[in-house]
Amino acid sequence: MLHFVALNDALHKDLKINTALIEAQGAYERMVPVVLSEYLKLIVSYPIVFTKNAETGKFISVALLGFDERENLFWSDSKWDSIYLPLNISRQPFYVGDEAGETIICIDSKSPCIARDSEGEPLFEPDGGDTPYLQRMKSQLSQLLKGEQETRVFINALLELNLIMPMTLDISFANQQPQRVQGLYTINEERLAQLDAEQLLRLKEKNYLQPIYTMMGSLGQIYALIQKKNERLGDA
Repeated sequence: MLHFVALNDALHKDLKINTALIEAQGAYERMVPVVLSEYLKLIVSYPIVFTKNAETGKFISVALLGFDERENLFWSDSKWDSIYLPLNISRQPFYVGDEAGETIICIDSKSPCIARDSEGEPLFEPDGGDTPYLQRMKSQLSQLLKGEQETRVFINALLELNLIMPMTLDISFANQQPQRVQGLYTINEERLAQLDAEQLLRLKEKNYLQPIYTMMGSLGQIYALIQKKNERLGDA
């Protein structure tokens, strides 16, 4: 369970973060929310798809990490095996909160990333200013906050044009165990091809064509994900 507290240079002046434990916070995540600004980095490793938020029912953009619940096929030998680490993992244990209508930086006070000894990255300088490490974390949080808003607008634009469609993965792994993965959505390529010139121009003007084609191209990474699963089954 997360325990958010507002970050405070007086209360947390001696707090340090064990950065070696950050990647482990996603060890059992089957998917992780991602934003538009990450797409070109994500495509080198991850399938980028949509799913629905369990609480709101609204579409969100995610990188697929595994096929089963609590399965992250990028987590191997106690480390994250990928060129790029999604922002929603790398910014741990920091979060964006709201206090009286103002955006604040919060930290999960129960996170295992909080250093329990003298080692770790300090958050504040002796004079109370942010350390370079905390500045980087704030930059990542800012990118996420802006990116979440941009991604919501992007998804709404796709919905208006009926460009989101459900996808079902029917997979047979190396152990001959068939599996159907549902609850995922992707770009409706047939509908995209039917858009008229004016609709395509609007997508282009909003710089949405690139993320659309990036999402479509990223689906090829599903085969790499299947290979990771087969390798894991072979080692079992």
